[in-house]
Amino acid sequence: MRRAAWATHFERASRIALEHAGSDAPLAGIRMNAMILAAGRGERMRPLTDALPKALLIAGGKPLIVWHIEKLAAAGFSRIVINHAHLGALIEEALGNGKRFGVEIVYSPETEALETAGGIARALQLLGEAPFAVVNADVYSDFDYRRLADATRSLLPRDRLAHLVLVANPEHHPSGDFALREDRIIPDGAAYTFSGMATYSPAMFGGIAPGAKVKLATLLRPQIAMQRVGGELYAGRWRDVGTPARLASLERELALAPAVRGV
Repeated sequence: MRRAAWATHFERASRIALEHAGSDAPLAGIRMNAMILAAGRGERMRPLTDALPKALLIAGGKPLIVWHIEKLAAAGFSRIVINHAHLGALIEEALGNGKRFGVEIVYSPETEALETAGGIARALQLLGEAPFAVVNADVYSDFDYRRLADATRSLLPRDRLAHLVLVANPEHHPSGDFALREDRIIPDGAAYTFSGMATYSPAMFGGIAPGAKVKLATLLRPQIAMQRVGGELYAGRWRDVGTPARLASLERELALAPAVRGV
């Protein structure tokens, strides 16, 4: 049953790619969707997250999640799906329907956080059948989201299920996550850290039962072994804003070195 569901999603997504194979740009004319992952409790951020979801914590004068929304909008993404669990109503109240950002925002509420892959699978109906971008709400970077848009458009014509943005291993995660050879993630080694920014085919998540808790690595590892996960290394500013100390550090950094606006 799991295999059949996966195959069905892949066939649908592949059909979209084939229908647009003659376009000037892969998947040209398809509305690009994105998802921001904002369902985490933020335990390491306590007590800041006791009364406010982590995605709404302020850095550089605006909530962390707003940086992503503005960059996704500027890069051409028109619909943004946001999942939430802890204090999710505050996220909906703060962001609304997205009109003031120039995008459509829809929400995928979770009674309890479903892990990354489980949360994406729950939101698939909102994301559609074409490839989509996903970013973690609790990271900050100067990465140009137009590159995410390009990866989203080109994913299926290259017969890949995912494209990950990697960064140098930070001090708090020296062991890393993945290795990279040219533009492909390889199964051996962990020279780099996954940035929390990526694009995926919906086929990647088609076999997950609704409401199931599933970690992303569980899905990625087999596809990496089959050479179906691409990637790139980003050497610019990237911060995992996972603790109050890191949030304060980012605030100081942005005061001294202003953020790259838009994309």
